[in-house]
Amino acid sequence: QVQLVESGGGLVQAGGSLRLSCAASGRTLSSYAMAWFRQAPGKERQFVGGISLSGSTSYADSVEGRFTISRDNDKNTVYLQMNSLKPEDTAVYYCAARWRAVATISPYYDYWGQGTQVTVSS
Repeated sequence: QVQLVESGGGLVQAGGSLRLSCAASGRTLSSYAMAWFRQAPGKERQFVGGISLSGSTSYADSVEGRFTISRDNDKNTVYLQMNSLKPEDTAVYYCAARWRAVATISPYYDYWGQGTQVTVSS
């Protein structure tokens, strides 16, 4: 079992930045691909980006160039750096772990955090 806990969410003005963290316990993350998803009210959960075992990253078009995912396997933590935030980035952000490979579809993930709220004001 892997337990994931997100932190770092909050209220920020448009154009600002936030860094989310996802701390894992139970097992090392070194064998898991990690991803961030988000869900706005009334909308489906959406893939934001993922990071593979080797550290390669992929992003949704809507965040490409603004968001950066990184991982520190020694700290068993994954990060989401969000810059140039827009009101449409407002959502609950979730981190997720999947054995071995990144996927863009949420049902393929094995473990989820409880989510952290990000609100971007205009």
